[in-house]
Amino acid sequence: MQSVVTYEKPLPHLTLPDWDARLYGLQVTADTRRADAFDLRYSSYQLRNETKIKTDWDSYHNNNRLRARVYEIEQWKSTLQELLDRIDREMAALKEEKASTERELEQLNMPLLVCSECLSNRDGRMSSELTYDLADTELKKELCVTESNKKMLIDRCQSAWEKINKLEVVKFKLQLDLNDKNESLQIDKDMLNLDKDCANITYKTDSLKTPKRMITYDQWLQKCEAIKQMAVNELQDTLRLRESLFVARGRARNALRAQTDVTNYMMRRRIYDTQRARNELQWQKMKMEENMDKLGTELKTIGEQFADKVNALKVAETRLETRGYRPGIELASDEADIGMKEEVRNLRETIRQLQEKQDCAKATYNALEAASIKIAIDLNDKEQSLETDTRALEMRAALEPKKPTGTDKNLILASMKDEVPKVEN
Repeated sequence: MQSVVTYEKPLPHLTLPDWDARLYGLQVTADTRRADAFDLRYSSYQLRNETKIKTDWDSYHNNNRLRARVYEIEQWKSTLQELLDRIDREMAALKEEKASTERELEQLNMPLLVCSECLSNRDGRMSSELTYDLADTELKKELCVTESNKKMLIDRCQSAWEKINKLEVVKFKLQLDLNDKNESLQIDKDMLNLDKDCANITYKTDSLKTPKRMITYDQWLQKCEAIKQMAVNELQDTLRLRESLFVARGRARNALRAQTDVTNYMMRRRIYDTQRARNELQWQKMKMEENMDKLGTELKTIGEQFADKVNALKVAETRLETRGYRPGIELASDEADIGMKEEVRNLRETIRQLQEKQDCAKATYNALEAASIKIAIDLNDKEQSLETDTRALEMRAALEPKKPTGTDKNLILASMKDEVPKVEN
């Protein structure tokens, strides 16, 4: 009889070898799992270190690339901004040169008007004074020189206007490129400051896509070089154009000044020649009037002598006629008859000579009077021509440059004219 009742589960029981085998199997499995876990932890640690290092270095290199890109864009921005500033200065200088050329062009209206008025006034000369003299030739040359200068300055102004338009186009392109670079620079700086702790980072649907407008770095560099070279070329052309405007104005002034001096000299020479001819004619007229007075006196004396000889002839012929009535043998050819006949013949010859001389003197007097009238007419023409040329020379005084005096002259000689501030009235 048992004193204690025992119970067993209705399950198969393991033997001790099975239990030992199962324990060994669990031990082996645990060792394997621990070894796998160790390997996994080591490889994970290694992977974490490698990926961290790679990520850090990739971020470092890309940050350096972004910094280099920012620096490069800033350099190009500085270069283009400098070119833009130079273009602004060149445009302002070119506009000033163009305005100076236009003022010079407007100042040519005065020489044209004066030259035209001089030609019109000198065309009012009369009779023989209306000649193609050297003054007339030089006036026409001056007109041609002024017209040529005007055409040259108009062409230069047209070129300056076209160049200003080109500079406006270049300036617009530079500003557009600068705006793009400013925007790109801001984007790159923002991306340079962006890190994994920022709040505005998200997954993107297709971050590796290539935009359609994207170009290569070489193409970008070529475009930058092209726009820079375009601006540099335009600046060089603008500088040459400004110099040509300055040279054109100086050349126009010098050519007009030289021709004006020659024309004024020819005008003064023509006035001198006219005055000399007028003085010569006045002297000739005075001498002719003196001769006319003397010849008039001589004609009066010849007339008196002619009348006296006519009366003497009448006396002689009356004597001969009366003595022809002598009676008988008293009608003889005595010495008195011969003498009186000789006297009649001499008186007739004397009267004929006096008549011829009187006719010749009258013809000479008439010729002197006609010549005196012609000289008087020519003197009037020369006086009118002299007055016309003198008036034309006075009109040309407006073309003479005003010479500075006093302080203005000292400022010009000391090259300090632009340093003194202008006083506004």
